[in-house]
Amino acid sequence: MKKLLHYLKTFSLWELLKGLKLTGRYFVDKKVTVQFPEEETPRSPRFRGLHALRRYPNGEERCIACKLCEAVCPALAITIAAEPREDGSRRTTKYEIDLFKCVYCGFCEESCPVDSIVLTDLQHYHFENRGEQIVTKEKLLAIGDKYENEIAKARKEDAPFR
Repeated sequence: MKKLLHYLKTFSLWELLKGLKLTGRYFVDKKVTVQFPEEETPRSPRFRGLHALRRYPNGEERCIACKLCEAVCPALAITIAAEPREDGSRRTTKYEIDLFKCVYCGFCEESCPVDSIVLTDLQHYHFENRGEQIVTKEKLLAIGDKYENEIAKARKEDAPFR
């Protein structure tokens, strides 16, 4: 009896009919397609996007070259080189992040004692040429300068949780 039922299902294309039933059910449902440039998808408040380096209000970069972010990065995406300045303080000469390696975990942001490296909520960025995925210190500072108001506002809102 079991074999007969098996052959009957095989010749009647039972699996195909089950698939068509499922397709028919979703055919009449409301569509969930997002028209991308015009519509934005909902984003979590904990979203971590593009990196940025911040400056103090007097224009000096915040990074003190402690290399904690480089040490804590699980993907080894951050490379830092530093040397002392004339006044005895240390500052970075090279600060690079390979965004292809980065897993956007936020550990670099959490480990920074002076709140220098931050992950912004910028999600729309792309690379057109080889090597653009490595973001240099100058690019990171430019991103930080451009979006400092949004970054500071987000920091103020997150203050009780930091």
